[in-house]
Amino acid sequence: MMLAIPFPAIDPVFLQVGPLAFRWYGLAYVVGIMLGIWYLRRLALSLPKFMKPEDADDFLTWAVLGVILGGRIGSILFYNFDRYMDDPVQMLFIWEGGMSFHGGLLGVIVAGTWFTRKRDIPALRFADALSCVAPIGLFFGRIANFINGELFGRVTDAPWAMIFPNGGPDPRHPSQLYEAALEGVVLFVLVNLVWRSDAFRNRPGATTGVFIAGYASARAFVELFRQPDAHIGFLLLGSTMGQWLSLPMFLGGLYLILRSKPEKS
Repeated sequence: MMLAIPFPAIDPVFLQVGPLAFRWYGLAYVVGIMLGIWYLRRLALSLPKFMKPEDADDFLTWAVLGVILGGRIGSILFYNFDRYMDDPVQMLFIWEGGMSFHGGLLGVIVAGTWFTRKRDIPALRFADALSCVAPIGLFFGRIANFINGELFGRVTDAPWAMIFPNGGPDPRHPSQLYEAALEGVVLFVLVNLVWRSDAFRNRPGATTGVFIAGYASARAFVELFRQPDAHIGFLLLGSTMGQWLSLPMFLGGLYLILRSKPEKS
């Protein structure tokens, strides 16, 4: 019989006030976005030619809309289209989970493009700063996935395996924690080190490319341990939807790195 670490069954609701339930999932998004905006303000101080700290504050609403609308629409279109078509009201229940990073990224790209045009901020410079910030939100989002006991991994006999409440009786990879480590901590360190390098910092778009390609690589790797969505399953040659969505991201990130040019002083 395989051994497993007991899953820390944390109540998804951290505060109940009458009929109002405040969930860890929503709190993770709030904390991730607020910390991200705080850090974006600090980065803006080092880019006085291109943006002001106030721009970071003003982008908050745009970022929230981009993440929530893009993430939800992406989840509906990429992963759960039939489910939501059968019960469209479920589209509104974002506190129960069901957010796609790929969709959220597209939402932030649209929001950021619109915002930088209105403020006359160089789009790639702004994107590079956002790329330094984005892993913060990814980290908290994956921790929320873990607390919810969702997006768990495949069955394994690894000594750190866990039995998830909705994952059946078999021990599984805690793949949410793998993603929190790679997409959150490792990617944050990598992108910020790259951004502080003159070789990349003076090439608008290069840092963004590293973030996008780095996320795609981390996500594709963790998909080897993550259980595919039951209604989608495995695709061609044992691949997953997450890996297929990450492929164009990786190519796009590589394109941004290769096309970036040193900025003339």
